Amino acid sequence: MTSAKRPDRRPPYQHAADELRREILAGQYKAGDQLPSYRELQERFGIANMTARSALGVLRDEGLIETIQGRGSFVTNFNGFAIDYTPPAWYMQHGSQAVEITPGPNAEGEAQPPLTGSGLVELVASLRDEIKKLAAEHRELRREVEELKGRRPEA
Repeated sequence: MTSAKRPDRRPPYQHAADELRREILAGQYKAGDQLPSYRELQERFGIANMTARSALGVLRDEGLIETIQGRGSFVTNFNGFAIDYTPPAWYMQHGSQAVEITPGPNAEGEAQPPLTGSGLVELVASLRDEIKKLAAEHRELRREVEELKGRRPEA
């Protein structure tokens, strides 16, 4: 007899990133804690080395971790500003059922058509790209602030 539970459709790197993100946000890993090595992630999730690297890359793009060459990946002091991205659970839940989102009016105040199917996928991909870009800018600004704090003359 087969299980009624649907298989996980997320790519392996996303599954690993989601699990690690949940652990970080739940406090299992605190700021400054080192995450498991690529080899440990490979064994834990049954994934390839490059897949483990991709999973950590997602968390790095979100600002949750920083990787130091030769030392490993460490949880950042993100102060709740990390991207709280979760795969589209509504899709996992509803599968092939039609899902429709009606956006608000555009800049000119005109009604926009509902988003379904590929339009919704494009929207999610576009938002994710924008979030990654903003997270990278945020990390860079934090680095600049820390650098400026280090240059501050002693009073």
